[in-house]
Amino acid sequence: MIKVDCGSLPATLIERELFGHKKGAFTGAHQQQMGRFEIANGGTLFLDEIGELPLELQSKLLRVLQDGEFERLGDPKTCKVDVRIIAATNRDLEKEIQEGRFRSDLWYRLNVFPIIIPPLRERKKDIPKLVHWFVNKHARKMGKRITKISEETLTNLSNRYWAGNIRELENTIQRALIISSHDRLELFDDRPSPQAEAAPSPLKTLESVERKHIQAVLEQTNGRIYGPKGAAVILDLNPSTLRFRIKKLGILKNTK
Repeated sequence: MIKVDCGSLPATLIERELFGHKKGAFTGAHQQQMGRFEIANGGTLFLDEIGELPLELQSKLLRVLQDGEFERLGDPKTCKVDVRIIAATNRDLEKEIQEGRFRSDLWYRLNVFPIIIPPLRERKKDIPKLVHWFVNKHARKMGKRITKISEETLTNLSNRYWAGNIRELENTIQRALIISSHDRLELFDDRPSPQAEAAPSPLKTLESVERKHIQAVLEQTNGRIYGPKGAAVILDLNPSTLRFRIKKLGILKNTK
């Protein structure tokens, strides 16, 4: 599997990265270079942060997805490839389409089997496993050997709000490793987050508030989720995400 981070490359380089270039296509192009599509031919290409892809390149990507063909930069010869695409984004692509930043035809071509990952605060059972994984990952790099993580520490981490999701958890573990001088993980700051301090039982209170708010919006839209006047637009959520939340919160409402 070949990976391309669309958000980390300048717009001028993404086309060359994806499709390659011919010798002499531009100043400094001293030899022909294969793009990631050619390298991934017969395999899988993972396009991370697909929402960052410039609009002018989206049509070229759409052509590869539909017809399996493209041209290298500066080369009129058509290349054929057979590549499976996996794409990921933290953006609401349906909202991006409405605001003219993402092609609807490309969205429908990509949206074959969507997987929506809930925020970390809704997957508290995953946190202890992630803590151990990040400790093992970064302790080796720092030359430390951590063998003890107390239940109190795991409970503390599990009860945080984690507005920054996985990245925030990983950063917290790295800070803890820096100050841990022995074989036990020591948190840099073991106080609960401001959101958690605001409510004695964060998960229950947050769910209650969220449930009431979603119910109120659904009543306002007569159960409509999709469309310009649907609940998803009012709540600024992807419709699929909203359906997931409705099911998870046990909201009984006829929706459409």
